[in-house]
Amino acid sequence: MIPSFGACLDAVARAAPRHVALVHAGQRMSRRELDRWAGGVARRLLAEGLRPGDRIALALPNGAAFAAALLGAFKVGLTVAPLNPQLTHEERDRILGDFRPAIVLDAVPHTEADVDAVPEGEGPALVLYTSGSTGRPKGAMLSHAALAAGTTAWRGPIMGLRTDDRVLAVLPLSHSYGINGALLAPLLAGATVVLMERFTPESVLAAVREQGVTVLPGVATMFQRLLDMPAWHRDDVRSLRIALSGAAPCPWPLAEAWRARTGVRILRGYGMTELFRPISYLANDPRDYPDAIGRPVPGVDIRVVDDDGREVPLGDVGELLIRSDAAMDGYLAQPDETAATLSADGWFKTGDLASVSAEGFVSIAGRKKELILRGGYSVSPPEVESALCAHPAVAEAAVVGVTHPDLGEDVAAFVALRGGMRVSADDLAGWCKTRLAGYKCPRLITILSELPKGPTGKVLKARLRERLAEPRAR
Repeated sequence: MIPSFGACLDAVARAAPRHVALVHAGQRMSRRELDRWAGGVARRLLAEGLRPGDRIALALPNGAAFAAALLGAFKVGLTVAPLNPQLTHEERDRILGDFRPAIVLDAVPHTEADVDAVPEGEGPALVLYTSGSTGRPKGAMLSHAALAAGTTAWRGPIMGLRTDDRVLAVLPLSHSYGINGALLAPLLAGATVVLMERFTPESVLAAVREQGVTVLPGVATMFQRLLDMPAWHRDDVRSLRIALSGAAPCPWPLAEAWRARTGVRILRGYGMTELFRPISYLANDPRDYPDAIGRPVPGVDIRVVDDDGREVPLGDVGELLIRSDAAMDGYLAQPDETAATLSADGWFKTGDLASVSAEGFVSIAGRKKELILRGGYSVSPPEVESALCAHPAVAEAAVVGVTHPDLGEDVAAFVALRGGMRVSADDLAGWCKTRLAGYKCPRLITILSELPKGPTGKVLKARLRERLAEPRAR
């Protein structure tokens, strides 16, 4: 049997019980205190009749309670799905309908108990949800072995974590980047996690300065907003030794500007919900190239193939395939989606077009998939299209991604109205805000008399992308 991830965390807590595990809302919590709070959660879950392999959803914001609930669920050997706090009720209900948890934990009283974690992992450790190409949520099932492999890579070659590190966790812990890189890997490494519920540039700078933060995982938009703040200088971030960017592309000029102002390097990388971070610049490797996203971390294999599945020569562009011990086992209850993405011998089809240099550094050339990556979040065009088409004035809608200097991509929508109906782009934007999480809502909305279509009636999204340079309706 594979050791449970909870058992691994128990071992770290016992090794250094007095070491500060968490800093949150001005309070410090030792590993022993966090372990006992997690034990209290575990005892409550056992009293509810939950047993190893059962499912639980966490509906909690970033904070010490989230960490205690997650670790408590791991102690019991449960399969955990963290829910993004930004989700609307409708979106949350769709995920819960797919996941079917035994319980949704949205409050965690601070009760303490000594509870040992189950020694072996039964079933997935985590199910992390991402938008599917059809609009249906997809739950990526991560085993205990995959979680251990992912956190080992993060704390080792990627971040080079030490027990004296203080890692700022301001990324959403419902996201694979946040839960792995900003919480679980630091805890497993014996570092201290400084938790923040939400990002503002002012609060992040204050936390770095006052808490002596040494490692700052973030996304490109966070670093840009920090740079845009006036009246701070290098001494305010003198404790930092590295920053990391993920979830969305980090433009090279931003990385250069950050290093010039802070003296700190941004380790750029590439990952996704199903794979964690298989390609990255590494903490102990000083090489940095403007066009590349890093190289495969130890234990990760990559291939770049043409449309027939044949490997292309070095430097040529093809679809990027990845094989990793940290990859998902598949999508929950979606065998067809799993088979279309993950081969029997473990190769994951990323849908990204890439090339590889002679040194092994990977450059992304574009995307084969329609999925939009906006500021670190995946946005499914069919889901946004469905929300727009639910408006009584909308006959058809088409959603595409548009390049954005800070977010990587943004969401653009084109709609055709029903005969005799009138509605403004602003009204449609407001309509979407009541039905979709903020990051899914289109920022650009164009109203057309009709959508361009091919002979078979398929909407020609390439033509819509060409129109994005024209004057907008909004």
